[in-house]
Amino acid sequence: MPATVGKALLRGYAIGMSDNVIKFERRPEPKPPHQTPAWLKRFLVVLALIAFFAAAFAYFSLASGA
Repeated sequence: MPATVGKALLRGYAIGMSDNVIKFERRPEPKPPHQTPAWLKRFLVVLALIAFFAAAFAYFSLASGA
């Protein structure tokens, strides 16, 4: 066995030419961006308004007692 073949085997390199071929593949199709449903957006706005008024009520009810 020649010395170069032995070194190649020790390093884990393949001797065949087929492993030296670049395989071109088509890029995968990009997924469309996730869109939030309209009902969920409205629900979040209503929830934020309720939280705002609840916090304002709690603030003024606690601050007026001082």
